[in-house]
Amino acid sequence: MIVAKLPHYIEVSDRIEFSRLVCALERVPRTSFSFVHEGNPILAVQMDLIKERPVIYYTRDGKNGHYISYGFKAGKEDSDMVNTITNPTYLYSPIVRVKTLPPSLKQETKTEDLNYYEPLELEDLESLVKLSYGFEEAPFPLFTFSNGDKWMIGVFMNFNESDEVSYFCHVTLDKEPPNHFLKYSSQNGVAPSFTPSVSEHGYSYLKVIKLKDKHPLVKL
Repeated sequence: MIVAKLPHYIEVSDRIEFSRLVCALERVPRTSFSFVHEGNPILAVQMDLIKERPVIYYTRDGKNGHYISYGFKAGKEDSDMVNTITNPTYLYSPIVRVKTLPPSLKQETKTEDLNYYEPLELEDLESLVKLSYGFEEAPFPLFTFSNGDKWMIGVFMNFNESDEVSYFCHVTLDKEPPNHFLKYSSQNGVAPSFTPSVSEHGYSYLKVIKLKDKHPLVKL
């Protein structure tokens, strides 16, 4: 008998973080799923597998709508849940509403069965940028969370598909990232820096997603 491997659920800080996760810098926005989790309506998206268990990121939101809209208004991020696609300058994540979750998508609650990412600390943000662009045409999102008086920012990776070990490749910061994108250029020699938008020409960008709490699957 094949036993389903239950998923892990990780909460992001708020809906704007979730909107950035599913929409920003994506050629095609990711599909979001709406269902009840721990008695609360949530929006969720699967972003990873760790030892064949889905890793699902979510935000608590009970507002109705068929799409998550995401874009910039007056230079600042703007997001809402809407019923129609009306703004051609915005990105829209379609919301699939799930009435009842199957048992295989219930949250893993046995702590002895938890799988963990091994922390792999990098020297600097330049190294993190190179790694984030190293394996796919589209860059990986960066995740950040507080770890005591420091902040960790990094990307989740498995270097070998046959390798059972997954890593959180990260840089340790003295304070919370001040903005939601990391810009860099391989042409001008300027060090990567955090920025509130992706409008400056001549740069490439990575999106930064803030978690609500410390990532429960990073073995610290």
